[in-house]
Amino acid sequence: MNPGIPIASAPPAAAPADAIPDRGPSLTLEHLDRVRAFYDTAPTQPLAGARAYRTLLAHYYNLLIPPDASVLEIGCGSGELLSLLRARSRAGVDLSAHQIAAARIRLPDAEFHVQAGEFLTLDRKYDVIIISDTLNLAADVQLLFEQLQAVATPDTRLLLNFQNTLWRPLLSLARGLGLKAGQPQNSWLSSSDVLNLLRLAGWTPVSRMARILAPFSALGLGSLINRWLAPLLQWFCLTIFIVARRDPVGTSAGGQPNGPGRRPLTVSVVIPARNEAGNIAAAVARTPVMGAATELIFVEGHSRDDTWATIQKVAADHPALGIKILQQTGRGKGDAVRAGFAVATGDILMILDADLTMPPEELPKFYAVIASGRAEFANGVRLVYPMDEKAMQFLNLCANKAFGLIFTWLLGQPVKDTLCGTKVLRRADYERIAANRAYFGDFDPFGDFDLLFGAAKLNLAIADVPIRYRERTYGSTNIQRWRHGLLLLRMVMFAARKLKFV
Repeated sequence: MNPGIPIASAPPAAAPADAIPDRGPSLTLEHLDRVRAFYDTAPTQPLAGARAYRTLLAHYYNLLIPPDASVLEIGCGSGELLSLLRARSRAGVDLSAHQIAAARIRLPDAEFHVQAGEFLTLDRKYDVIIISDTLNLAADVQLLFEQLQAVATPDTRLLLNFQNTLWRPLLSLARGLGLKAGQPQNSWLSSSDVLNLLRLAGWTPVSRMARILAPFSALGLGSLINRWLAPLLQWFCLTIFIVARRDPVGTSAGGQPNGPGRRPLTVSVVIPARNEAGNIAAAVARTPVMGAATELIFVEGHSRDDTWATIQKVAADHPALGIKILQQTGRGKGDAVRAGFAVATGDILMILDADLTMPPEELPKFYAVIASGRAEFANGVRLVYPMDEKAMQFLNLCANKAFGLIFTWLLGQPVKDTLCGTKVLRRADYERIAANRAYFGDFDPFGDFDLLFGAAKLNLAIADVPIRYRERTYGSTNIQRWRHGLLLLRMVMFAARKLKFV
């Protein structure tokens, strides 16, 4: 349906309906009949202003959709937005046979169905489901969201955009002046309304962001305004985007996944170690067994003490554990983590810093979050519980809090502590991040941002996991506060260019 956009010109002949319900709640059906009647007589070719707006929407959707994804749009109208999306396969649903007929001409290689989203009856599942500027026309948004469960997998992402209620007076004025096409009765849902309805219908919101300050060219300045000003003035943007995923299945009290076909997962704990000889034995002794099996992988990185010799001895002393050991050829923790992940065999990948300031005994918390499906990326947080007196210097604490605020804005998800060394995700998701690494490039010597940015780009649900941060008992930190702080700021600016100012 794609409401709210001016359209003109006559359509082709209407196509036969696939599945229009004749039974259901009377108020729901009455509303759907009114909406269908409106769009069955509406033109199908948009004016220039509408095309420019759709092109903007498609630009932001293409940043969210993997190019190998299968996409379903609910309320696809004449298929214009779908025609602008890069995806492996495209499908659309609309209750207007008139609009679907035009969509089939515009996109002959796509799949289209005449159906109401509230009564969806499709026989396949999709990687991405889109509802663009259509929520406010739905008869029952909760019912619509519930119906989408049947065409979604646990990895499906639901992408929504709808118009900011702050723009309602301006859009009403434009409609009164004949500058904007009319539309049926509109609900004007707020962000809080949509987030609540998603949760009621079994969807978990992943991220929220606002886009588009100028839905027109504005004498050629529109693209500059949308790229550089809109991220800073999000409250005033026209369009709100929300990404959601299906709620995970229930879990047992211990974090083990329940349900038929579910099994305990295996775990690989990667431990980068540089000048940490005094912590190696404790890392082995204190790391608990998690899931079906837990493997330890030590990656030594150009130490000046006898860390490598200690790792070799500890591995030899515990042959039953099958500890993997290797020396990195590159530099930096990020390189060490990637080397460890490359030889890992576990379903879940964990990073444990060898300084043990994040107690290994807390790792089962991270396992429970990922194995249960409550999140897809578990990020350690040192800034919730009181920490040991000398665990973190005051300026470092202030910097960590500041980076947390910046990253929450950057990623559209709450991230309280970006630099805690412990980050956990499924190996399958890491492989997807690695496959898409070219979008950001190999820019991060620490590894934390490579994973966080990659997770955000793939719309993975990130969960903060509070831990009790401890003081070092051996050695000294490898972090150089000022030099590394400036490097982190440069990486933040780089990420903003790739994630926000686009």
